[in-house]
Amino acid sequence: MGLAGGLAKRASPANPVESAAMTTAQKIEDGSALIGVVALGYVGLPLLRSFWDAGFRVIGFDVDPEKVRMLKAGENYLKHLGDDFVSRMSGSDRFEVTDDFSRLGEADAVMVCVPTPLGSHQEPDLSFVEHAADDIAKTLRAGQLIVLESTTYPGTTREIVLPRLQTGRLRCGEDFFLAYSPEREDPGRKNHSTQTIPKLVGGIDETSGELAVALYRKAIKQVIPVSSAEVAESAKILENVYRAVNIALVNEMKVILTKMGIDPWEVIDAAATKPFGFQAFYPGPGLGGHCIPIDPFYLTWKAREVGQPTRFIELAGQVNHQMPDYVVQRTLLALNDQGKSIHGARVLVLGLAYKPDVDDVRESPSFTLIEHLTELGAQVDYHDPHVPATHKMRQHDLKMVSIDLSPEILSGYDCVLIATHHSVYDWEMIGRHAKLIVDTRGVMRGVAGKTGRIVTA
Repeated sequence: MGLAGGLAKRASPANPVESAAMTTAQKIEDGSALIGVVALGYVGLPLLRSFWDAGFRVIGFDVDPEKVRMLKAGENYLKHLGDDFVSRMSGSDRFEVTDDFSRLGEADAVMVCVPTPLGSHQEPDLSFVEHAADDIAKTLRAGQLIVLESTTYPGTTREIVLPRLQTGRLRCGEDFFLAYSPEREDPGRKNHSTQTIPKLVGGIDETSGELAVALYRKAIKQVIPVSSAEVAESAKILENVYRAVNIALVNEMKVILTKMGIDPWEVIDAAATKPFGFQAFYPGPGLGGHCIPIDPFYLTWKAREVGQPTRFIELAGQVNHQMPDYVVQRTLLALNDQGKSIHGARVLVLGLAYKPDVDDVRESPSFTLIEHLTELGAQVDYHDPHVPATHKMRQHDLKMVSIDLSPEILSGYDCVLIATHHSVYDWEMIGRHAKLIVDTRGVMRGVAGKTGRIVTA
């Protein structure tokens, strides 16, 4: 029995089931529902494609007219997804994109995938979520299912989104439906996709949760219902806090072991031979990506509201955020040992993206490294095969372009700082021609033919 049949069976004079839920359930079951996705970035665009692959009609919404233009033309601005990721959809009559948010009412289900950054004082900035909810509220109609996917603190869906939607005669759980399902995207990962990553779903009420679960099961291989939106919100925060804390641990171990003259990467690899009780995390120049540097602070902010300190999480944040300073200090000392002042030194940063083999620069520590080195008087360039030029961001505007990379160019720099270990880099060539290498990723270990000095950081 499908969900629509189950809702009808549960209906009774004492427990009426609104026709809105049954209509929405039927559209989900027969595949006639129109699926809307708000914000077509690293989360929204793959989600849109997943429902298109499942046979649904889809409509994407984005405030950036250039993104809308590119998608209509079949062009993909997220290169890690592949050249044909958009072109296959663009020629279909089941695919549409627009920057006209007055059309939100056309969709039977709307997934909200907007950013959730931090403010200037490390406080949650929910302005994008609020604006999206306000836009949806303007055209909200009976039968619509709204799902928030943006990572946020527990209670956001119920306390922030619900009041914005439930301002008129329509009531949640009866006329419209609201749930939370956290995104779990990992740009560049090859062994999982949006369709294969298990999906958590929690509703504001029972019917909302059931409808959202039924919808996601049409496009995602494994959907895991939880008892509430708050449980789903908390689970996503826990996932990212777990990673942030463990990365902080290995970053601190890196500093300690390096001081002792011990290779931290070899130590981690040795510990990882234990088949239970240990999961390997690796140090780096700082945290990057939209999730790990930001999401733990959403929880610390919410915890203060209930009078609960988050000492462990905040300490991990401090350790991770100090890593760029540590790398700069190691670079300064390495140059000094070579008889070279940081002021006037030519430094080449390899890798602007926050992780290998993608063009994602969100919260990348490379930006902080470049800014700190420049403030100290260094002449800094960067090379990244995936990021040909920088663009203005919320906190950075480097106005830089990626330089070419060759043996002759490498030899002209006083220091090469490895920030991102893209697989296309020829580490042997770099090791042969760079005078000084500051390695934040442990990639130069065991590389043959090294002639310059290697310093870990």
